[in-house]
Amino acid sequence: MKKNFCRLGCIPMTATLTLLVSGMAIGQMRTISGTVTQNQQPLGNVTVFQEGTNEVTVSNSSGKYHIQVSGQNPVLIFKHPDYSDRRIEIGKQSTIDISLDNRERQIEEVVLNAGYYKVKEKESTGSIAKVTARDIENQPVTNVLSAVQGRMAGVSITQNSGTPGGGFDVQIRGRNSLRTYSTSSFNANTPLYVIDGIPMSSGNEFRSGLASAILPYSDTNPLNAINPEDIQSIEVLKDADATAIYGSRGANGVVLITTKQGVKGKTQLSFNSSYGLGRIARLPKMMSTEDNLKMRKAAYANDGIQNIPVSAYDLTKWDQNRYTNWQDYFIGNISEQSSNRINVSGGNENTKFSLSGTHDEQTTVFPGDYRYKRNNAGLSLQHQSTDRKFSANFSSYYTTQNNVLPPSDFYRIYTGIAPNAPDLYKADGSINWENNTFTNPMAAASQTYKTDSKQLISNLSLDYKLTSELTVKINSGYTDSKVNEKRLYPKTFYNPSTNIGSERSAIRKGDTGSTSWIIEPQLNYNKQINKHNFNLLVGTTFQEQKASNQVLYASNFPSDELIENIGSAQSITVSSTGSFIYHYQSIYGRFNYQYDKKYILNVTARRDGSSRFGPENRYSNFGAIGAAWIMSNEKFFEPLTSLSFAKLRGSYGTAGSDLIGDYQYLDTYQTGLFPYDGIQSINPVRLFNPNFGWEQTKKLEGALELAFLKNRINFTGAYYRNRSSSQLVGVPLPGTTGFQSIQANLGATVQNSGWEFTLESANIKKDNFSWNTSLLFSAPKNKLVEFPNIEGSTYASTLAIGHSTIIRKLFHYTGLDPVTGVYQFEDVNKDGKLDINDRTIIKDIGMRWEASIVNSIQYKSWKLQFLVQLVNQTQNNSYSYAASLGLMGNLPIQFLDYWTPENPNATFQKPTTYANATLSNAALNFSNSDATVSNALYVRLRNISLQYDIPKEVFKQINMSVFFQGQNVWTWTKFKDLDPEFVLAGYTPPLQVFSLGFNVKF
Repeated sequence: MKKNFCRLGCIPMTATLTLLVSGMAIGQMRTISGTVTQNQQPLGNVTVFQEGTNEVTVSNSSGKYHIQVSGQNPVLIFKHPDYSDRRIEIGKQSTIDISLDNRERQIEEVVLNAGYYKVKEKESTGSIAKVTARDIENQPVTNVLSAVQGRMAGVSITQNSGTPGGGFDVQIRGRNSLRTYSTSSFNANTPLYVIDGIPMSSGNEFRSGLASAILPYSDTNPLNAINPEDIQSIEVLKDADATAIYGSRGANGVVLITTKQGVKGKTQLSFNSSYGLGRIARLPKMMSTEDNLKMRKAAYANDGIQNIPVSAYDLTKWDQNRYTNWQDYFIGNISEQSSNRINVSGGNENTKFSLSGTHDEQTTVFPGDYRYKRNNAGLSLQHQSTDRKFSANFSSYYTTQNNVLPPSDFYRIYTGIAPNAPDLYKADGSINWENNTFTNPMAAASQTYKTDSKQLISNLSLDYKLTSELTVKINSGYTDSKVNEKRLYPKTFYNPSTNIGSERSAIRKGDTGSTSWIIEPQLNYNKQINKHNFNLLVGTTFQEQKASNQVLYASNFPSDELIENIGSAQSITVSSTGSFIYHYQSIYGRFNYQYDKKYILNVTARRDGSSRFGPENRYSNFGAIGAAWIMSNEKFFEPLTSLSFAKLRGSYGTAGSDLIGDYQYLDTYQTGLFPYDGIQSINPVRLFNPNFGWEQTKKLEGALELAFLKNRINFTGAYYRNRSSSQLVGVPLPGTTGFQSIQANLGATVQNSGWEFTLESANIKKDNFSWNTSLLFSAPKNKLVEFPNIEGSTYASTLAIGHSTIIRKLFHYTGLDPVTGVYQFEDVNKDGKLDINDRTIIKDIGMRWEASIVNSIQYKSWKLQFLVQLVNQTQNNSYSYAASLGLMGNLPIQFLDYWTPENPNATFQKPTTYANATLSNAALNFSNSDATVSNALYVRLRNISLQYDIPKEVFKQINMSVFFQGQNVWTWTKFKDLDPEFVLAGYTPPLQVFSLGFNVKF
């Protein structure tokens, strides 16, 4: 019995002694202390922990730390979000002083946010680009997208307008959908934005149209609501392996935003402030009054008009010697912008917190008191139980935005005013109509556009480890957004000679509200068996979004002082109203398998259901498979000592899109504008289509990742090919149906393919000096590969097989006739006339390739970073303005090269007032010819920043730095008179901004 008992429950004496001795060794605790520095300056908030244990501490503001360690060969890990991690074997030392100066990038230490899970960059099978706060902070921008332009291969970011509050065109590996802003109320190529785990609404945004003349497409961007200083990192998911976990939302890529969280340690107060000035950098020199009037007189002569009509006031009524630089007056002003942010953060081993508040203001380059204001308040809480089984994360971000703008962009005004036009205002300050000879643009500018918005984004996630291998998580979120727009029409809009008063004053008011909630339960299972590692993620999504909108038109006010009080109006009309409910459900899963840290397989699947589709196609399946081979872990790579890391990866899968808006598949009706026999009419506007279904994008990618010289040089090269089919567009119908089209899935296929390369190098790495360089190159190609019966469709004039989805079909310009001074074009079909059939030249509009160079240099307390961007593209050029050569207004001096008998080899034809049919037709045809499209290659110093960290001994307990920043600093291009990056005619381009600021931490 005793023998059996000991065999079951006893330990032999020798084993007992061995365990006691080793237990004494394990139990021996000792204290390790030291100082953490960065560039010889104390560095606080560095997390220090012993590898394999729960012992954790944080360095204080003096860089000091103390930690208890145990074991015979303890290892300490030093972590800070802005620097590479350090791993130190302690040995018998009791004091460890280390420096976290900028070192080479350690690829195996970088952790990527993939949305529903995190993955080490070394083990990733997908394509994920990452930009951290160190690249974002202190940039003189109000939207973080401006700060990351050119920093991610395959991600094209273009600012739609330099006017505050405007939107961005973000293309992740090209345009997948045929639906753009020109064909629908929203851009179906917009990526999915996820802020702290909460997807932002897209696809059913209501646009009142009140801002269309001042903000392109009346568009804003979800990230306008977030101060760039509040962002910790941005990850962009690009390929199928990375985006398939988002299923129907991942076709256009996913942008993941992570806001800053609290840091363990002493409670810390920080304050950031900056002030900047902005202007339009590239403005053409305009014609003088003498040159302009000479051109105008020539136009009348060319049209055979000898007696200039009285209505040509610039030639008959106004001072012929007067000159005003209207360009400088309307868009040549200086924009001011300021930003102030305060943050309190801290915590202990179990709980961390962060509380922040920001206030931003920005004026325009227009004359007048136009101003954009933004206020943000953010709260972040993280808690982890002592046994590390339970964790809770809560974040809430509240934003208010107020924007006051003119009704239309002044960029489109100054070219329409003659240089000798009279003063805008009389001596008494009233608007000058110059005896009814002047259509004063400031009268129209009195139609002020105002918008106020409020947005709340809240997220709560709970994690609990049921076992060491199984974790349950619930992610939930709530968003609330309200936007109020106003367009004022005061009586000052009208010429006083019309005797129109406040009875014609009016206001158009648009109100939009949207609320959304999301709940996502998840299970995560991780199992390690010898060399095999298994990870399984299963989850579901339940989301509901409710939106409502209303546009009112109120008129006939007793006074303009009451114009914003709708209750004072005698007439109120509901222009439009509506409400929408969007439901979204899905189940998703991810299986990840690794063998021997060499071979990785990642399988993702998702089934989505959307209320935006008909009952026959409400659900759809998406998935992807990704694989990676870490070649550098193979034994036959060991002799290659200079090779630190090598990985070959690839992926294939599908993603989808439901960015079509709500109720598009249903029979839809709207009330008529006019009643019939006293009864309100109802008109059908859309036909029912039960087969209306999902767009689908199939993504393929192959990539190679290499690192050399202990990760001092890192290279990534990738090729991708995405094909999008079942395009959600309006399919034309015969006129006998009473409808022009029906919403359906068109059998057209769009392909996006290309190469992406990234090279990162730690050029110099010393204690007091470091220099890092990043090179990025992208060569995207977009083309339409299939479109059934395109020649017989309404898309025949805007699309062509084998070309990109953004094209222009143009006449072939053959030159200027030196004898007649008239533009000449090729008559392709030789029928003796120039019409649509002769527009056979197809020009693809857009980027051919893009390259960026980012340099980060640090010398002691000085930090310098600058980004140079090189873009080769085809764009519309300024020659399209030649159509107005001869009309009242003004043009850049390049248009002075027009035909005269003394200048027969001119660039432009002789001016016309459009009274001459031959000249006017030629001028219009010239605007639609290949002469107006050209290469727009440019080199731009996108941004530059210089920061100085004031030595710690100067302010003792205060960390302080000052900085200088520049955005759109310098541009070289042969592209005349326009910003080569920005080609939206009539809108202010992005500004050149310089700012000064400081950061203080207590």
